[in-house]
Amino acid sequence: MPHFLDWFVPVYLMISILILVGFGACIYYFEPGLQEAHKWRTQRPIMERDLRKTLMIRDNLAFGVPEPNMEKDVAPALCPPASRLAGPSRIPGPVESKNEATMSELVPEPRQKPVVPMKPVGINANLLGYIGIDTIIEQMRKKTMKTGFDFNIMVVGQSGLGKSTLVNTLFKSQVSRKSSGWNREEKIPKTVEIKAIGHVIEEGGVKMKLTVIDTPGFGDQINNENCWEPIEKYINEQYEKFLKEEVNIARKKRIPDTRVHCCLYFISPTGHSLRPLDLEFMKHLSKVVNIIPVIAKADTMTLEEKTEFKQRVRKELEVNGIEFYPQKEFDEDLEDKTENDKIRQESMPFAVVGSDKEYQVNGKRVLGRKTPWGIIEVENLTHCEFALLRDFVIRTHLQDLKEVTHNIHYETYRAKRLNDNGGLPPMTSETEENHESNL
Repeated sequence: MPHFLDWFVPVYLMISILILVGFGACIYYFEPGLQEAHKWRTQRPIMERDLRKTLMIRDNLAFGVPEPNMEKDVAPALCPPASRLAGPSRIPGPVESKNEATMSELVPEPRQKPVVPMKPVGINANLLGYIGIDTIIEQMRKKTMKTGFDFNIMVVGQSGLGKSTLVNTLFKSQVSRKSSGWNREEKIPKTVEIKAIGHVIEEGGVKMKLTVIDTPGFGDQINNENCWEPIEKYINEQYEKFLKEEVNIARKKRIPDTRVHCCLYFISPTGHSLRPLDLEFMKHLSKVVNIIPVIAKADTMTLEEKTEFKQRVRKELEVNGIEFYPQKEFDEDLEDKTENDKIRQESMPFAVVGSDKEYQVNGKRVLGRKTPWGIIEVENLTHCEFALLRDFVIRTHLQDLKEVTHNIHYETYRAKRLNDNGGLPPMTSETEENHESNL
């Protein structure tokens, strides 16, 4: 047993040492960090010696001390004394410039850090709020609320059809001609007159300059031949006025818009058919203005008579080639076409009842007309279609009425006017005087 231990213990220790050495070699081989650390540790004395030599040479060159023998004197000179740093300044000579050049070659200049742009002062991203393209809608809303907008509506029809009452009911204000100092003893004019009344209506912070153009005397004469000509002339005069303002060299920042955006044509509730005067008027005026036909005093007809009369009017307008607003060719997309087709086929012409008097119905104050058999509610769809007309003119198509007037009717007049003038803008009295003075 002692003989066995004499050779087993040394062999066992030798094998253990070889295993540990092999394991360490494997770790050293497969771990690059240990190799770098070993390399840096072995080269550290050489690097420290080179650094001490470089610093000593720099200090000697800076203070004019002769270069020492590095083999004999390798003492570190990490920094010069404070007395040397505070010594008097000397005028650099050729020797010093040479030493400085040598020092710049030995000691590289420190690399400058890239300049990081500073954040703008006074701008807080949290205060800006939501940023998006759809904010232009809010910008347009604010601008419209400041400047307001114009809307000009014309009412045409025989006397006694309730034109003034309907307009007052439409805008819930006394905006008609009769509400602005009309005398009941005033006689019916012998010819068609054009009377415009302007009002400023403000609702919800939005200002609207409303102009109501009335046409007293239309269709009230025995001979109504060409009675639509004064109305057509007035509409074209407003186009001409806008065109002259537009072609001026120093034109206004905001041109006053007196063009007629909408024409409500009142049809008598005969229950039979349209009169020749109705057809002739709409045939001539539908090319220059947006015509919306309405059946006045629809409460004089039964529900069946009203439905049949509306169908007969739509058919007569289609047979005679009369286009009323909204025109089919002006539908911009499928959504507009679907909505406008429903209006053209079901609602037009609107059978309306107007009233500016209120009555108590089921505990509520409503606008209506009192009859022996009950109260006809103006805003009740089962009684009349006034609510549909109001939504159509004000809520859904008011802006489109203005755009069609500007982009279609006015542009048609403008192109014709410039073509007749040889492509030149119309001459106003001011431009003629300036032209004559220049000659």
